[in-house]
Amino acid sequence: MSEHFDARETRSPSERERDLYERLPALIATAVRAPGWRAHLGNIDPAAINSAAALARLPVMRKGGMPALQKEAPPFGGLLPDAAYSFGRLFTSPGPIYEPEGRQDDAWRAARGLFAAGFRLGDVVLNTFSYHLTPGGFILDSGARAVGCSVIPAGPGNTEQQLDLIEHLRPVAYTGTPDFLKILLDAGDQAGRPASSIRRAVVSGAAFPPSLQAEIRDRGIDAYQIYATADLGCIAYETPARSGMVVNEDVLLEIVRPGTGEPVAPGEVGEVVVTSFDHHHPWIRLALGDLSAVMPGASPCGRTNTRIRGWMGRADQTTKVKGMFVRPEQVADVGRRHGELGRLRLVVSRSGETDVMTLKAESRSHDPALATAVGETLRAVTKLGGAVELVAPDSLPNDGKVIDDARSYG
Repeated sequence: MSEHFDARETRSPSERERDLYERLPALIATAVRAPGWRAHLGNIDPAAINSAAALARLPVMRKGGMPALQKEAPPFGGLLPDAAYSFGRLFTSPGPIYEPEGRQDDAWRAARGLFAAGFRLGDVVLNTFSYHLTPGGFILDSGARAVGCSVIPAGPGNTEQQLDLIEHLRPVAYTGTPDFLKILLDAGDQAGRPASSIRRAVVSGAAFPPSLQAEIRDRGIDAYQIYATADLGCIAYETPARSGMVVNEDVLLEIVRPGTGEPVAPGEVGEVVVTSFDHHHPWIRLALGDLSAVMPGASPCGRTNTRIRGWMGRADQTTKVKGMFVRPEQVADVGRRHGELGRLRLVVSRSGETDVMTLKAESRSHDPALATAVGETLRAVTKLGGAVELVAPDSLPNDGKVIDDARSYG
């Protein structure tokens, strides 16, 4: 039995990189046919966007801005190059953000993640992601059927009826949130109807802490995580190596400093930005607001694409200080104006009944004049005064946090 979905998963990283960047200009040329992308990207030459450095110079498109953009230019923010193209299904997710589904098989590219988790031709899969309005159920459903599985479109809830389905149809695999998998297993045990046919699972949409991972494993189920969104489908997936998540094929993933589009150093935690190669609905540097980091080297499972550490929190750390918003991009702006600084962290706290800011800045110099200059820049950028503390290089945590709100709200 093959360990890999196809040969693309094991090609050399240089071959994959060359393939993606050779295809990128055509994707950009397609995107700028759409008025929304043309306005966002400006007057660019698509043929010149053929490298990581060139891509990094393009502005990011923030997922958090999609509701306003789509409201201004319904239904999809003017981001579809071919308005005459007929999509198969249309969805909504919280925001609201509206998403179309392509007509091609496995439109959300989930098959690779399911195959890596051991899903195979002929398996019966209990899919408990919602099929109602949001695309979650269809993302996993279409991926499982592309692998050759038979899918039970169960959706969430209705635990007793789900136990009837499990008892009668004997699914060997589960897709859904990890929480609902535990609910099903507990309900089956309590009713004397254990869901013992389920031996594999792909979970997403909620935290899967080590304690729950251990409990699911002890109950005889080999469970894997995938990282997917309603806009892009499957972005990365866990493999039998259990060593990070492998980025999906046909996806260019960057990790940038939160609040900016600037790529961080390898291994540093930052915001996930994705470019996907769907010419009917292209995404160019979509900033997802999630934190992660690239891991060094290739996965021991033999897949050679970039690995990330999975979901590590949210990048949007905007907070209010003395009634004014302070944003991660403002902290990044301070860093840009003082190139001798390393990582920055703005700590917001209280002194008596007053908000106070302290900018911790990694620096090899501890010259008070530098601290004074950085403080002046902080005031110029945020319109708020704050202390500056110069700290040793590499002394701040590598967790992607740019603003630390340490105030107690009782």
